[in-house]
Amino acid sequence: MLRLAAVLVVGALVVSGCTAAQDDARPTPTASVSTTTPDASGAPAGLEEYYEQRLVWESCEDGMECSTALVPLDYADPAGTSVKIRMRRQPAKGDDRIGALLINPGGPGGSGYDFVASARDMVSASVQQRYDLVGFDPRGVHASSPDITCYPAPKMDELLAVDADYSTPEGIEAAMDRFADFSQACLENTGPLLGHVDTVSAARDMDVLRAALGDSALHYLGYSYGTQLGATYAALFPQRVGRLVLDGAVDPTLTSDEATYAQAVGFENALRAYVEDCQAGARCPLPGDVDRGLAQIRRLLDRARVSPLPTGDPARPLTQSLAFTGIAVTLYSQESWSFLTSALTAALRKNDGSTLLRASDIYYDREANGTYSSNSTEAFWSIGCLDDRASADPDVMAAEAARIEKAAPTVGMAFTYAGVLCARWAVPEVGGLDDYSAPGAAPIVVIGTTNDPATPYQQAVALADILDSGTLLTYEGEGHTAYGSSNACVADAVDGYLIDGTVPEDGLRC
Repeated sequence: MLRLAAVLVVGALVVSGCTAAQDDARPTPTASVSTTTPDASGAPAGLEEYYEQRLVWESCEDGMECSTALVPLDYADPAGTSVKIRMRRQPAKGDDRIGALLINPGGPGGSGYDFVASARDMVSASVQQRYDLVGFDPRGVHASSPDITCYPAPKMDELLAVDADYSTPEGIEAAMDRFADFSQACLENTGPLLGHVDTVSAARDMDVLRAALGDSALHYLGYSYGTQLGATYAALFPQRVGRLVLDGAVDPTLTSDEATYAQAVGFENALRAYVEDCQAGARCPLPGDVDRGLAQIRRLLDRARVSPLPTGDPARPLTQSLAFTGIAVTLYSQESWSFLTSALTAALRKNDGSTLLRASDIYYDREANGTYSSNSTEAFWSIGCLDDRASADPDVMAAEAARIEKAAPTVGMAFTYAGVLCARWAVPEVGGLDDYSAPGAAPIVVIGTTNDPATPYQQAVALADILDSGTLLTYEGEGHTAYGSSNACVADAVDGYLIDGTVPEDGLRC
């Protein structure tokens, strides 16, 4: 399980990571570190005090340094309330420093503050010589303040385990009511921030961080949803683009319905690849050919819906929702396929859902003591509902559900009726940008993995085309994202770009 957690650092839905101290539990600083000199040239009118702020770095966890930056809650009212953005960095190890490399692990809702510790094992040593690695928690996320707070842990357990009934109007209404209640709790416990956690606002925050870190251009490594954040930044501030790597790319022009359909197909394809690999081994619990193996997994999911599997905890049987999550999370990396084999063996041969439940808990950052180590799920839903909302019309959702299940017959049911989540969200939709082409930006490297389940490869192709200066780097393989987890070809191409500014050949395949 530790191995599974280690390979699930980057994600497109919810991100697992190390546990960071919250605002009320940070360690006492042991040393004061020199402040940075901001580069506030070109600060937008009214935002000068934010762009000119000086960061004070203090020693903190894992031998790194921590600081807090201020950004406006509402960029339309910069004189109003501020939000605290928490950061953690590893300073460049060499003398020939290029600048800060901001890192975002995805989500939305993933903690860059936590992730930077793992990033030290993913980012090449030569890059760490030249850059400060800086992880930050976007507004509303985890260590930043205020953070999105919704349900207490027991109610969160209950919500995540529900198998909704979309076969009747009453069932659809009940699902909408559940999320309406959840979002109202988010609003009551979070306050006005809940209406300002959209991606455009977070991208504007990154330009404040860039200035406060003393860089004239933004250098950035974004994984998964982090590519949407990076592309949004490039569109807003093309003249400030330094060296941007967007790995596991999201196409920000897709509607919520289009993205959901693509992801359902992506997970179906990844599961098919797993079953084929499993059946080539000696201990696979899925006899027969690939189609028969997939059918056995679907029957397991259907059985969990009718009669949840025991897990050793009478209060937490394995429902269909939890079973799907436990399966899906292992598809983010081929290294965790052996874990899925163990989990399916227990479920299919022993009627034991405990291993799949543990995988699901890792996905949701749920600890063994029943607490959640981050607010990644609350942030994921909250940010998503501000950026774009799927249709909540029952007829439209029913037609889309039929299309999804036809294309993804094993796991498609987990992606249907997505519109119920945001249908009655407690704050209005904000939306994204009309144009992501970022004219005039320096070259941007976009990476796609050919059988990525969470951000299917075609989205990387699309983003590289959408960005006027986009260049596509392809990793031919399995899993979600590539830099730091695939091969030397990818690593060398990214390192050459980050260190020397050498842009990979467009269309390079590794």
